[in-house]
Amino acid sequence: MDWPITEVARMSGVTARTLRHYDEIGLLPPARIGTGGRRHYGEKQLLQLQQILVLRALGVGLPEIGRILSEQVDGVHALRSHHRRLLAERDRLDALAGTVSRTIAELEQSRKDGHPVTINRPENLFEGVQPSQYEENMRDFPELAEEVGRRAAAMSQADADAGQRERTAQMIRLAELMAAGHPADAEPVQAEVAAQYRALTGLRAVSAEEYRAIGRSCVDNETWRAAYEAIAPGLAAYQRDAIEVYATTRPN
Repeated sequence: MDWPITEVARMSGVTARTLRHYDEIGLLPPARIGTGGRRHYGEKQLLQLQQILVLRALGVGLPEIGRILSEQVDGVHALRSHHRRLLAERDRLDALAGTVSRTIAELEQSRKDGHPVTINRPENLFEGVQPSQYEENMRDFPELAEEVGRRAAAMSQADADAGQRERTAQMIRLAELMAAGHPADAEPVQAEVAAQYRALTGLRAVSAEEYRAIGRSCVDNETWRAAYEAIAPGLAAYQRDAIEVYATTRPN
């Protein structure tokens, strides 16, 4: 039994265009080509697609997925390995959500008391988040990931802590603008996105199209999306839409 590409797209939520791309790069060839050049997929291909989507959800890039699949012999063993990685990622995301929740509570309390922002236990800011994980989750942007890793390695702990606090504060400010009803193209929102863009271009030149791709990754990259959604539901899409506006109207 096999299924046409349209049915596989419907079942998996992956677009037919993406399935064709997977075929073109040798990642997921169809079981057969039918009348009119339509691709058909069998059970083996469906299982392989599941593995691809699991690995993508874990932030693994397509070249690395191809390597992993080519080295697999035992499908059950591979699924067990993916399962272990998913459980580890779940635990890490739980820790990350707790970290962000504590940070929000401390920032809100400082604001309520009218005091300057203070973090009672700064070491708690980084539970579940380490520089290597930022680089790992930027596989789709290898040049930028390399620069982030290089800069992180050269940072003092104080500078790394300050950078993480600012990234968390940026996400919270954006969530507040969203909660206040500002659309993605509103000036305060675009000012926040402009600051993020300047930070990126401080590392290396970033084209408008690359910035759009980064914006889409806020939703498409499971780890990135979870970090945004831990702060406020809908924040990942809000960030993506704001970047889309900025990339269309601002950079050269």
